[in-house]
Order: sequence, then C-alpha cells, then structure tokens
Amino acid sequence: MPDVLAVTRSISIPGAELHWRFSRSGGPGGQGVNTADSRVELSWDLAGSTVLSPALKRRAVDRLGGRLVDGVLTVAASEHRAQLDNRRAAADRLATLVREAVAPPPPPRRPTKPSRGSVTRRLNAKRRRGDIKKLRRDTDD
Repeated sequence: MPDVLAVTRSISIPGAELHWRFSRSGGPGGQGVNTADSRVELSWDLAGSTVLSPALKRRAVDRLGGRLVDGVLTVAASEHRAQLDNRRAAADRLATLVREAVAPPPPPRRPTKPSRGSVTRRLNAKRRRGDIKKLRRDTDD
C-alpha cells in the first residue's frame, strides 16, 4: 500500500518494514462473502525496527507492552467492505498507536491545596444543607 507510513513529521515507517495479511471478514456479506479477502492485518516489528531511536523505542515498548507479541505490533481492520478501505483504516490505526506511544510524557502534576475561601464556602454549604434537613425532621421526640 503506502511506500512510507508517516507517523509524525520526523518519524516515517518504510513500507518494507510493514507486513500485510488478508483474510475473509466475518459477518453478513452477500455474494462476495466467501471470495473477498477484505479483512486486513498490518504488522510492524517494533523491536527490530531502525526507525526509532533507542529512547523512543524503549518508550514505545513500555507503553505498548500489552499489545506486542515478540516485539511485533499488529492491528486489524474489517469494518469496511472494501479491502482498500480496510488497508487505509489499518494504516491509520497503526500510525495513531505509534504516535501516541512515542509522544513525550505529560508534565508532572503539581499538587495544590484548596484556597481558604473555597474551604469556607464548602463548609458553609454543608452547614446550610444540614440545617435544611434538620427542619424536615419530626420533633415529637
């Protein structure tokens, strides 16, 4: 399909590193259901690839660890009836997964504590609510 799969502006996976597999999709289909190999599996050997730097490769392996089988990332697409559409969907899915896996981590959260005013407002609201509920009680005791 593509000669190069663009992941980011600086990362592109050459077509030679992508392995395509085709099979029959499940579900209803009509006349062509038993003849059309429209389901697509796209595999990329992340561990053996030379596209990513060692640091990015480590980050990607850490984040995609549950999806990798022997260092190979595989995505499948069978939502479209046409094989070409499924090929595009699988390529987009793989690019999105790799893009998210190599993205830098978010900045660390800086813990904050509530302001004195917000604490006072919260406690006053709780007090008012309690007073309202107290007025509903039966005072026959």
